[in-house]
Amino acid sequence: MLFIVSGENYAPFNIASEEHILAHFTEDVFLLYVNAPSIIVGRHQNTLAEINQDYVRERSIPVVRRLTGGGTVFHDLGNLNFSFIMKRGGDEDRGFAKYTAPVLAALHELGVDAVLEGRNDLTIGGLKFSGNARAVHRDKIQQHGTILFSSRIEDLTQALKVHPLKFSGKSVQSVAKRVTNVAEHLAKPLSLEEFIRLIQQQVLLQYPDARPYSWTEEDLADIRALVDAKYGTWDWNYGSSPAYNHVRAVRCAAGIIEFHTDVHKGVITALRIYGDFFGQRDPAELERALTGLPHRRDAILAILREQPLTEFFGAVTAEEVLSGLF
Repeated sequence: MLFIVSGENYAPFNIASEEHILAHFTEDVFLLYVNAPSIIVGRHQNTLAEINQDYVRERSIPVVRRLTGGGTVFHDLGNLNFSFIMKRGGDEDRGFAKYTAPVLAALHELGVDAVLEGRNDLTIGGLKFSGNARAVHRDKIQQHGTILFSSRIEDLTQALKVHPLKFSGKSVQSVAKRVTNVAEHLAKPLSLEEFIRLIQQQVLLQYPDARPYSWTEEDLADIRALVDAKYGTWDWNYGSSPAYNHVRAVRCAAGIIEFHTDVHKGVITALRIYGDFFGQRDPAELERALTGLPHRRDAILAILREQPLTEFFGAVTAEEVLSGLF
């Protein structure tokens, strides 16, 4: 087994590195990484339904879709991420128990009564500190998880807060659970770096052949190419969302304007506009102008600024109309 500790804190790079390992490594790999503030979305989720868009945009927080299923998670520099990418060995039914064992062993050594609870959560006293996801890729299995060690919980709750009635569709929805940091349950202070060393020791006990590996220049070039082509793009992180419906009303000087938007493969396929506004032109013209566009702020705003919005609605700005579409 190869043991990799990423020196990068950029989420698109670290998520891309997992796909790079899947595609190019023949040996089993255990990977550890820490991301700067970022949001990681499950493979089958509607990104916009999972995030607080205003909070994310104002703080320029990267949003990245991963290859595995499960729910959306918030990462920051107090959050440790671990990933096993292994050849399938016929014991996949053990799943989360097998791959979370080193984490639980490290915590038990520290006197923390942590357990695997339910399908894929690690908890302390009923509070979640780790969520885990997995996927099977041909002859390999990937399982990765987060460990809230000393994360800013208030940032987590703000970044992932979204109105539950805005979106509907067939995407997987995240389930809010009460969470905790590992650091809050330690008998004495411990740095994240020290905790990482404990995890390393436990992995070595379970996999005695594990040895360190550092990215080569070829690895780095391939991972960065994946970031450019996939994990750093709107098409993958937002446009790959399952079909969904979005409903929102905005109140402005023109009155109330209500938008019903259908989106498929990231593209607006249908739009209806209702409200108590007084306009001189049929809003069906605007509906047609926006249908077929990617459900993406910059693309829609560019078109809105070209439209005679006051003729459709009265006193309204392009930014106010845009807010009704997200």
